[in-house]
Amino acid sequence: MVSQSEKSRTSVDIYGRTYNIVGNEKTEHMRAVANLVDDKMREIHAVNKSLDSTNLAVLTAVNTMNDYIKLKEEFEVLQKLLEEKEE
Repeated sequence: MVSQSEKSRTSVDIYGRTYNIVGNEKTEHMRAVANLVDDKMREIHAVNKSLDSTNLAVLTAVNTMNDYIKLKEEFEVLQKLLEEKEE
């Protein structure tokens, strides 16, 4: 992670549009995140070609948060198992 005073700026392409991103993460990280978003949008579009870009973006966000919640729950279970083993 980059310090507050050293914010990274980068341009990324997501689903055919260019976005300028400013963040505390390294440029490589921000590009990797943008690539994952682009991949997910293209994956969803391949299944439902009639979605406009707004609906596609919302479905991408919903799918991403669903994946995040599942991973968070799995992490919590594993963390609890680890704590139990350490006792």
